[in-house]
Amino acid sequence: MKVLVTGGAGFIGSHLCELLLNRGDEVLVLDDLSTGSFRNIEHLEGSPKFRAVIDTVLHEPVVESLVRECDTIVHLAAAVGVKLIVDEPVRTIETNIAGAEIVLRLASRYRRKTLIASTSEVYGKSDKEKFCEDDDRIMGPTTRNRWAYAASKAIDEFLALAYWTEKRLPVVIVRLFNTVGPRQTGRYGMVLPRFVRHALAGEPLVVFGDGQQTRCFVHVSDVVTAISKLLDEPAAVGEIFNIGSNREISIIDLAKKVIEITGSSSTIRRISYEEAYGPSFEDMYRRMPDISKAERLIGYKPAVSLEDTIKDVINSMLA
Repeated sequence: MKVLVTGGAGFIGSHLCELLLNRGDEVLVLDDLSTGSFRNIEHLEGSPKFRAVIDTVLHEPVVESLVRECDTIVHLAAAVGVKLIVDEPVRTIETNIAGAEIVLRLASRYRRKTLIASTSEVYGKSDKEKFCEDDDRIMGPTTRNRWAYAASKAIDEFLALAYWTEKRLPVVIVRLFNTVGPRQTGRYGMVLPRFVRHALAGEPLVVFGDGQQTRCFVHVSDVVTAISKLLDEPAAVGEIFNIGSNREISIIDLAKKVIEITGSSSTIRRISYEEAYGPSFEDMYRRMPDISKAERLIGYKPAVSLEDTIKDVINSMLA
């Protein structure tokens, strides 16, 4: 296939590009480098099957030329990271909704199968033990801009499914949970690279709140493998899939584990959410996916342990 990857110079996108090239696909990348980096894909430039275009997904003529050229689209381009969402809500909403609308409209025009990357954030403040793809969602108020990201990605999902039901555009939606690994930056609030960087420097690891909030961290290699399999699976069309890990850990325990594995002398410092993000911030206490749907269809099962994932992040920062 010839695959267009929007956001292909980002953390997840660059790993997906590597996988697609390694299996023999041609890859086109569209990225404005606002949160991605050309360094992530620079090593791919020598491949005759790879081409990168530095532009925004909001530039419709450029997107149309690339959609016309490809066979399949993976739409990863989006505003990402809690800090960016809180600091730049206009950019978050416009990029996520308008970008997806342009991609889906052009995909429909040229009949290109499209995989839309969504997020576990769409589950909102639900307190279920595990989130299933057809669960109800519980959103916070519009006065708290944390929920703008979740709402904008939910609109992307609604629009993608509308194109499937009304226009029979083959779409697949993946809800990505906390994905970590080499090339991820802590610049926009991602917790694991931030912890590792501070531990390696012997600086305090800053934990928000009481640290008892839990997350499930999955290695990026497991995520991009799942995406590639869903691209190839006809039965995935018109469906939503949770992609993540089902191993839960508190943020305070993650900090302790990072200190242990790095052998760091760092301490742990707690600060309030208000101090970190301002008075309008809300967080969810836990976020664990039910991954049984992906397991049934494509045999999805995370292969990389959390400990090995942390070591991989450490090694990439030391390289």
